[in-house]
Amino acid sequence: MTRDLRIGVDLGGTKTEAAVVRIAAATGPSVLSRTRIPTLRELGYASIIERTRDLIRSVAHDAGLSELPPIGISMPGGTTMLRPDGSPSDAPLVKNSNTTCLNGMPFFADLERAVGQSIVFANDANCFALAEATWGAARDARVAFGVILGTGVGGGIVLTDRDGVRRTWTGAQGIAGEWGHTVLDPDRGPPCYCGQRGCVETYLSGPAIERAYASRSGQTKNLAAIVADAHRGDHTSAALLEERLEIFGRALATVINVLDPDVVVLGGGASNISDFYDRGASAVARWVFNDTLRTRIVKHELGDSAGVLGATLL
Repeated sequence: MTRDLRIGVDLGGTKTEAAVVRIAAATGPSVLSRTRIPTLRELGYASIIERTRDLIRSVAHDAGLSELPPIGISMPGGTTMLRPDGSPSDAPLVKNSNTTCLNGMPFFADLERAVGQSIVFANDANCFALAEATWGAARDARVAFGVILGTGVGGGIVLTDRDGVRRTWTGAQGIAGEWGHTVLDPDRGPPCYCGQRGCVETYLSGPAIERAYASRSGQTKNLAAIVADAHRGDHTSAALLEERLEIFGRALATVINVLDPDVVVLGGGASNISDFYDRGASAVARWVFNDTLRTRIVKHELGDSAGVLGATLL
């Protein structure tokens, strides 16, 4: 087995992707095989374990490997040693995942058992931020904040020291960067899976924007169509987009006021909305605690596979 091979898995709310990657210091990552499947959260916990195990084996087979190299997995949420009833657990349990069937479950141990070897797990936004800080749009940053605007809304912080060593900052409770669950309107805001109302995620995730459009128009459209209609002058779509850009500005300015990063990198499906980088950045500038906004707000460079690549760095 070549020592520079890794398998990275990005277990998202909509899709799960796995890749066999060769990591070389001089040239960066080289993908040998890659496969993407729907996550199918509705099939439940056991199905996610089985499908993830089979996906890992499939990409290893496609790359011609007879045994599995080290595996890293990027996934939403974090870990806790407390059961839902407050009693201590013998194994780490998932917490704060928007794939809610994982919460309170020993997913890490169960997947390791199914695959047959140890696996390193990390939050998906942390993996995204680490990949972009290592190989992508934030590679020159001392402090980078990686933003996921997808099925959910998350964030990850990467710090680079004077020697060029990059580390994710997870915090005392493993929730550093989780701006998606900053509450904007606890009384009238949309309900969130976390139990609160009015979280950033309930306004800025792709599904949240689609739900808001359906509620206001009586029509169902995907995010790309809503944005295209807004640019064509459709009143409902344009008003909704303007509203969400303003929410983006206020919410992200709060993060910048606390963290003051050099770069904010946007990823996830909603990051393809071009308005975030001009009108959205202008909204951030109106709310940030400075005369001018010096933090760069940029699009990802590694595509939607940054989570997979970040997982290989774990």
